[in-house]
Amino acid sequence: MDSEQHSSAQRDAVRELRLHLVTWNVGTASPPPDVTSLLQLDSPSPAIDMYVIGLQEVNSRITNFLSDLVFDDPWSIFFMTVLSPLGYIKLSSIRMQGLLLLIFVKHDHLPFIRDVRTNYTRTGLYGYWGNKGGVTVRMSLYGHTICFINCHLPAHMENTEQRLDDFEKILEMQFEEENVPSTLDHDVLFWFGDLNFRIADYGIHFVRESINNKRYNLLWEKDQLNMAKKKEAFLQEFIEGPLQFKPTYKFDLHSDVYDTSEKKRKPAWTDRILWRVKSLCQHASKEDDFSEEEQTISVTLNNYISHMSYGISDHKPVTGTFGIELKPLLSDPLVTLSPEGEWSSERDVFISYSAVPGFPSSAWDWIGLFKVTFRHANDYVTYAWVEDDEISSNEDSKQVYMSAAEIPDMGGKFLLCYYSNNLQSIVGISQPFQIQPNRTSIGKDLAQEENAWMQKPDNLESHNEF
Repeated sequence: MDSEQHSSAQRDAVRELRLHLVTWNVGTASPPPDVTSLLQLDSPSPAIDMYVIGLQEVNSRITNFLSDLVFDDPWSIFFMTVLSPLGYIKLSSIRMQGLLLLIFVKHDHLPFIRDVRTNYTRTGLYGYWGNKGGVTVRMSLYGHTICFINCHLPAHMENTEQRLDDFEKILEMQFEEENVPSTLDHDVLFWFGDLNFRIADYGIHFVRESINNKRYNLLWEKDQLNMAKKKEAFLQEFIEGPLQFKPTYKFDLHSDVYDTSEKKRKPAWTDRILWRVKSLCQHASKEDDFSEEEQTISVTLNNYISHMSYGISDHKPVTGTFGIELKPLLSDPLVTLSPEGEWSSERDVFISYSAVPGFPSSAWDWIGLFKVTFRHANDYVTYAWVEDDEISSNEDSKQVYMSAAEIPDMGGKFLLCYYSNNLQSIVGISQPFQIQPNRTSIGKDLAQEENAWMQKPDNLESHNEF
C-alpha cells in the first residue's frame, strides 16, 4: 500500500476517544487526599484519552487571585501531580475567580489538537463581577471542533429565568479570532457546572422521601432544567443522561447527610453535564433523510454518576464518561521529529525534523526537551530555536542542535516536542528515548561529595574547641 492509500485508509478509519468530564463545586476547600475513584484511575476499562475538569468556588481570595496570575493554583498543581506520571499533560486551563477549567490529554494526541483558545464571561453583579458566569476552552481535535463550557449560574429557587438568561449570554460569547467558530457552531459542545437548577413545587419531605426510596423519577418532572428544556428551543438541542443518582446538593460537610442546618435547603441536582452535537441539530431542522455515514463525529455517554465519598464541600462531584467516535480529518502530524544518535551531556546533540508542505512555521518556533512525565508545554528541560539553532537544511528535513551544557548529566527518559508559535500548540512529538548519564560529570560530583564529607570531621573538631 503506497503512502497516499495509507493516508486515505487512516482518514476513513473511525477512532474512539474516551473523555472523562468532572464537575464539582469545591466550596473553597483544598484538594482531597485521593481522587482515584473520581478520575476512574482504578477502572478496568481502557485508559481515558482526555480529562476535562470543571470546578466552581475554588478559593479566590484576592491574595490567591494575584498569585494565580503568576503561579498555578493548588487544584491545578494537584491534578498535574496526579496525572502527569500517567502520561497526561495539561493542555489548557482558564480561570475566572472561583471558576476553573482544566484539560489534560494523553501525549500521543497532542499533534492532532490545534487552535486551542480560552475565554470567559462574567455574569455576576450585572457582568462586573466574576463570581458567576462561564469559562470556555475550545479546540480542533483530529480536525473536529469541540468546545467545553464550565458554568456557575445564579442560586436560589426563584432565579430560573436569570439562570437561562445568563446561559444564553454565555453561549453568545464570541472568540476574538475570525477563523474560530461561534460557540454553537462547534461540532460538539459540552455544557456543565453548578447550574443551580432546583426541584420546584414539591416540599422537602416529599423530596427527601423520594430520594430515600431511590424513586428519583418522581422528581425529574419538577427539575427546573428538565422543565425549561420543554419550553426553550435552544435547550432542547442539549442532551443529558438520566439522573439515576441522588441530588448532589446540599450536604453537611464530610457526610452523606442532607442539610441539617436551620435553613434545611431542599436537595437538588445542581451539578450537571450536558452536550450538544451540531450535526444532530442540523438533522432535526431538516425534512430530508439523514444517513449515519454523513455523521463524522458522534458522542456516547458511557456513565453519568455522582461520587458520594467526597465530603469537602456541600456539593458532591458528578462525572460523565463519554466515547467520542470520529473519522479523523487530520491523520498526519504537522511535524515529525526525532533525536539523532546516542544522547548524553558529553557532547552537543542533534535533532532532525520535517514539516508537511505549507506548514506555517515561524522564527519563534522551538523544539523542547521534556521529561516523559512533563506537566504542560512550558515544563521543558531546555529548548532550541528552530531557526537560530539550525545547522543543516534540505527539501526533506532540517537539523538543529542542542548544546551539551543543556543536557541533563543524570540522563533518563525524555521526549522532544515541536511548539508552533502561530498555532500556539505542540504540533509534533517524538517517541520516548533514553539520554545516557554523563559518567565523567557524575564521577566528579561523587568525588566532590566524598571530599566534602572527608573534611566535615575536621570542621566539627575545630568548632568543638570553642
